[in-house]
Amino acid sequence: MDSIEVYVWLIVFIVLTAIEMATFQLVTIWFAVGAVAAFITSLFSTSLEIQLIVFLAVSMLLLILVRPIAGRFLQTKTVKTNVDSLIGDYATVTARIHNQEGFGKAVIRGQEWTAAAEKDDEIIEAGSRVVVTGIRGVKLIVAKIEPSRTAQENS
Repeated sequence: MDSIEVYVWLIVFIVLTAIEMATFQLVTIWFAVGAVAAFITSLFSTSLEIQLIVFLAVSMLLLILVRPIAGRFLQTKTVKTNVDSLIGDYATVTARIHNQEGFGKAVIRGQEWTAAAEKDDEIIEAGSRVVVTGIRGVKLIVAKIEPSRTAQENS
C-alpha cells in the first residue's frame, strides 16, 4: 500500500467525479469507475501497465456499453419555451421589414417584436401577414405567406 499509484488513482477518481458532477454529460463518470478498478488493481501491487490496461478497458467498456442505456433513462423530453412555440405561428408586420436597412417590426400574440425577413433581399410591407420561421436573439425571422396559404388560414 506504499505505492504512489494507489494515491494517484484516488486523485484521478476524485477529479473525474468532480468533473462529472459539474457537467452531467455521462462521460467522465465511466472513467471514474475505471479509476476505481485501477485503484483496486494497484492494491495488489501489480505493474503500472496492468493498472492502465484495467483503467482503459473498464472505462471504454462502460462508455461504449452502458452510457447509451443510461442516457436513454436520463433523457427528458425537450419542452418548448414560450419563444420556441412562436415558430410556425402567423404575425402581422407593423413596420416595413427591410433587412438591408436594418428595420422591421411584427406583432404576434399581442406583442411587438423586431423582425427580419428570412430572405435578405425580400422586403415585406406593413400590414402583411407573415409566418415565423425562426428566432435569432430577440428578433423574429419571418417569411411572406403565399396567397394559397393565406386563403387556408382565413377559412
